Amino acid sequence: MSTALADETKTKLNQLDQIKKFTKIVADTADFESVKEFKPQDATTNPSLVYSATQKQQYAHLLEEVLADRKKSGLSGAAQVEDICDHLLVQFGCDILEIVPGRVSTETDARLSFDVEGSIKKARQLVKLYEERKIPRERVLIKIASTWEGINAAELLQKEGIKCNLTLMFSLPQAVRCAEAKVQLISPFVGRIYDWYKKENKRDYSGPGDPGVQSLQEIYTYYKNFGYATEVMGASCRNVGQIRELAGCDCLTISPELMKELAESQEPLERKLDPEKAKSAKIDKLEMDEKKFRWLLNDNAMAYEKTGEGIRKFAADVVKLEKFVASKL
Repeated sequence: MSTALADETKTKLNQLDQIKKFTKIVADTADFESVKEFKPQDATTNPSLVYSATQKQQYAHLLEEVLADRKKSGLSGAAQVEDICDHLLVQFGCDILEIVPGRVSTETDARLSFDVEGSIKKARQLVKLYEERKIPRERVLIKIASTWEGINAAELLQKEGIKCNLTLMFSLPQAVRCAEAKVQLISPFVGRIYDWYKKENKRDYSGPGDPGVQSLQEIYTYYKNFGYATEVMGASCRNVGQIRELAGCDCLTISPELMKELAESQEPLERKLDPEKAKSAKIDKLEMDEKKFRWLLNDNAMAYEKTGEGIRKFAADVVKLEKFVASKL
């Protein structure tokens, strides 16, 4: 094939297919049809996405099946509701794993974000439920908030072979502590960082000037420069511009709406993040202990506010799901 013809063939790939060449695409949805359509490698869910899915007619049967099965558990009250919610999250995860070839992320209860033992117990329970359904733990990532306690819990879980996805991440100190804890993957929240600066400074951002993009680039460069194995997965992207700026990141979670937009464009896509370039960057290593972690997080108004807000919102989503399940009993 001539070079000209090869280039022409290359430009005919849509942007979603182009980005898949150097970034693992992760579907941010509990909608199976979207997952089938865009063929991501991995997927991630949370109580909010599962709750939204259960409101749709085509997924109502999943809750009915779990309810029918778990009514015989012998549990009652809050323990029964928690048990059903755990089984429901895992049921969605198992069904998604029948579609994607890789992994699914399943979230622990955000109300455990400052509870090391509680987080560990919940993670073990979720992995146990997956293994009872013949899903190996290598295909499951347990999502835990990037608090000091959450990272400590993940560090211990990783030693047990339970892989973790540290979510609600808004700063380099959180990322550094996760890397030192040898967690499998982190999810810096690109879109929520962008939201905060847009609201705070009453202006919009785009391209390389986007604060969310800059935050992820900083973390990515730090990890590759110092040779950390932890995967970096950009999350909560608000627009395709952010995704294009982050092409080359290890993984990106993308909503079905943005995957559709990428799939409809055939413009050439440039790789922006490259591990070889990151290795040559001049960066000082950040030494981290608990006091420094807490101070640096507190000193970053955006990271402190968005971490707390995210935990509250995720906890509210858990409560919403629990109330919905309770109403069906």
